Amino acid sequence: MMRFNFEGPPVGEGDMSAECQRQLLPLVREIVQAAVASGWNQDDVLLAFVELTWDLYEKRRGDL
Repeated sequence: MMRFNFEGPPVGEGDMSAECQRQLLPLVREIVQAAVASGWNQDDVLLAFVELTWDLYEKRRGDL
């Protein structure tokens, strides 16, 4: 089971997006590596992440 240990967001003038990406990168890499080890194509997995996150973003926008 994966554990998520996010640190709090940056305070003040911090780059929110860069900090979130920094914290997510190890998790995404681990998922992609596991998928590739199971026979998935790395490009397909990465593209699936893009599509999934865009769908989540669009659904959130619809909730506003």
